[in-house]
Amino acid sequence: MELKVKVLKWAAGFPVAMLNENTANIIGVKTKGRILIQTLSKNPSSVSTIIDTVSTLVGKDEIAISQELKERLNLKHHQKVDVDLSPVPKSLTFIKKKLNGEMLTQSEINEIIKDVINNSLSEAEIALFISAMYEKGMKPKETIFLINSILNSGQRLNLKGKNIVDKHSIGGIPGNRTTPIVVSICAAAGLIFPKSSSRAITTAAGTADVIETVADVEFSMKELKNIVKKTGACLIWGGSLEIVPADEKIISIEKMLNIDPESQLLASIMSKKLALGAKHILIDIPYGKTAKVSREKALKLKSKFEYLGNHFNRNMKVVLTRGDEPIGNGIGPVLEMRDIIKVLSNSPNRPLDLEKKSLFLAGEIFEMTRKVKKGKGIEFAKKILYSGKAFEKFKEIIKAQNGNLKRLKTAKFQKDVLMKREGKISEIDNKKINFLARISGCPMDKSAGLYLYKHVGDKLEKGEKILTIYSESKARLRESFNFYISQKPIKF
Repeated sequence: MELKVKVLKWAAGFPVAMLNENTANIIGVKTKGRILIQTLSKNPSSVSTIIDTVSTLVGKDEIAISQELKERLNLKHHQKVDVDLSPVPKSLTFIKKKLNGEMLTQSEINEIIKDVINNSLSEAEIALFISAMYEKGMKPKETIFLINSILNSGQRLNLKGKNIVDKHSIGGIPGNRTTPIVVSICAAAGLIFPKSSSRAITTAAGTADVIETVADVEFSMKELKNIVKKTGACLIWGGSLEIVPADEKIISIEKMLNIDPESQLLASIMSKKLALGAKHILIDIPYGKTAKVSREKALKLKSKFEYLGNHFNRNMKVVLTRGDEPIGNGIGPVLEMRDIIKVLSNSPNRPLDLEKKSLFLAGEIFEMTRKVKKGKGIEFAKKILYSGKAFEKFKEIIKAQNGNLKRLKTAKFQKDVLMKREGKISEIDNKKINFLARISGCPMDKSAGLYLYKHVGDKLEKGEKILTIYSESKARLRESFNFYISQKPIKF
């Protein structure tokens, strides 16, 4: 069916279109159904997309398109296109195959990832693929196939040099914001550190959420290369680069499902490191009772990362770190950034646990790259941090990313949680603390979150502050406080 394009000033974040209800009925498609839009030319371009149906705004002979669709097919206002029902994606057969616990081939995974990128799979169908990976798992070969597919779906940052490094934590620990500190220390020592980070999936904040409180995190590939050339490093959000577009789309669905399949976690991390050209990769796996993984699972994950590092010919080291409780004091984008600045500026009230872990990780990278001899990494990292060079490098990176450390804002509302009696902290539940911070508004409200005054083993007197809850909404603040009282994320 031929229809005229109606271009709206409408960005949905992904390709989407609108049809008049009568036109949709003629085509035989309903809201959230898929159509195929094809240009009328000798060499036609086409794309599958989700539709909404409306009774007004769009005429019977029109199709309204989002900015993403306009750019994807290079469409113009009133241009005629052919619109029809989208064929059922072949990749659905392969997703069902995975649901049955069968192993997928490289070509089958390629087809799934291609359909993810081309918008041929709905969010529900992508969720089905994520659920299949989560429930049935993937063999090592399948994970390699997934990495290849994700990696080949986007652009690559072609940097030259042997000392291109990267690090990643599998996450799950509130306040564990070591990355900006480690990047600053290593870049100040001359290592090339193009750091692409994700936004929060299950935690109160991801590194990209935190950096966004003081600087831009979305750049084109050309802009990114200029930043790295100028400063030797960057702290950006990977989703803006089209480096691994399939991965970012899958992650957005994972957030809704609140699950993080191991095979996707491995593929997501490795594809980003390879796309950014890292030669030396450090992986941090925090483990503990309320961390993402137990020590037993962390050891299994370690061997899988090492297998992948060896397969892709990368110098990889995997470290297991204790994740029994939050690290640092601030939990939430602005509060975590304040902790980072305190560590980098050698503030007297800086969180020493965050500093200690950052120095350890930076030291490991220095030893991996043979910047220093084995056993001398932490000592070298300390010299750079305490000299102020790391803080100067951090400010240089933030400036290059159009940032300013004065952007930080305090939340409108806050509430102190006080000790009702004398006691000693015996346990802090990471998952409950993350959930508490998210109830307060994290990560969408950058200034929302928690400030922890004490850690496991610390004693508190009656009336002393345990934590402060920050929120942009009185209702959220009240809900957070009620959650704290009922769920008891901190035990004495």
